[in-house]
Formats: sequence, C-alpha cells, structure tokens
Amino acid sequence: MKIEAPKIPTDLPSRNFHDILYEEDLELEMCQIQQSIFDDEVLNKVLLSKMVLKNCKFINTDFSGMELTDVIFENCDFSNAKLSSSSIHKCQFSNCKLLGVDFTDSRFGNVQFTDSLLNLAAFGSSKLEKIRFQDSPVESADFYDCIFKKVEFKKCTMDGANFERTSLNGVDISTSTFQSLMVSPTDLKGCKVSTYQAIQFSALLGLEIID
Repeated sequence: MKIEAPKIPTDLPSRNFHDILYEEDLELEMCQIQQSIFDDEVLNKVLLSKMVLKNCKFINTDFSGMELTDVIFENCDFSNAKLSSSSIHKCQFSNCKLLGVDFTDSRFGNVQFTDSLLNLAAFGSSKLEKIRFQDSPVESADFYDCIFKKVEFKKCTMDGANFERTSLNGVDISTSTFQSLMVSPTDLKGCKVSTYQAIQFSALLGLEIID
C-alpha cells in the first residue's frame, strides 16, 4: 500500500512551540521545532502544517479539534494527551510515545506510525484511511466503532486491542502478534491473517481443531 508522504519544504526556520500562543489563529506552519515542552496545557483547534517537530513533549495536553497536515513528529511524547475530534492527514509519527492518547472521533488519512508506542490509545468512532502501524505496539488500544479503509498493522503487538463494531475486511494483521483480541466473528470477515492467527481466531468461533 502506498501512503502519501508529508510535503514539507527544506531549510525550515526554527521556532518554539510556545510561539503559537502569540498567533491570532493558533496556527504554526513552515517551521521546525525541537525540544519544546508543552505539558498540561489546554489549547483547542490548533492548526499545524508543513513542519517538523523533534524531541518535543506534550504530556497531558488537551489538543481537541487539532488539524494536522503535512507534519512529521520524531521522538515526541504525547502521553495521555487529548486529540479527540481531530483531523490528521499526511503525517508521520516516528519513535513517538502515544501512550493513552485520546484520538476519539477523529479523521486520519495517509498517516504512518513507526516504532511508536500506542498502548491504551483510544481511536473510537474514528475514520482511518491509508494508515500503517509499523513496529508499533497497540496493546489494549481501543478501535471501537471505527471505519477502516486500507489499514495495515505490520509487526505490531496487539494483545487486548478492541475492534468491536469495526469491520476488519481488507485489514492486514498477518505479521502482528497477540494472545487475544476483542472482535466479533462477523467483523473478522476479509481480515488478512497468518495461519497461526487463523487457529487463534477459531476459538472465537467455538471450533475444535484436531490434527
């Protein structure tokens, strides 16, 4: 699956994330930000575009209604941040900590999560299209009542993830691992799984496999 990469100019000027507090429209674009700490803040409807953020911390920050377009996050910590009702398009999260992040009721398009921690993240009631989770744990993450279109979980640990009321038709989890998932048999139809996973899922159907 081809995912559209962020389109970001080269030679971006450096800024601090706190500069956004002096912007009339709470918007930052065409810049790079490094080592900013913006914890325990409330800042709704932030707009970020065409920029790179490295080694930043946004722990426990309320970013509800955020709009992200053409943004790269590297080594950033969003632990327990709130990004519900957000729009996230053509973005990359690389080696980021997204533990317990609230992404509920959001829209994702052309987004890659690579080597990032997403345990306990909440995606409920969101729409995800052209999304790749690569080497990114999603243990006990909540994908309840989501719409998936062209979604891949590549080499992820997924134990305890909740996919209730979310169709996995066309979703590839074949290279990922789990002990158990919360998913109904009807929503498994069309899911791409490995032979071993097929045996695991057979327990959901009450099948007894005899060699």
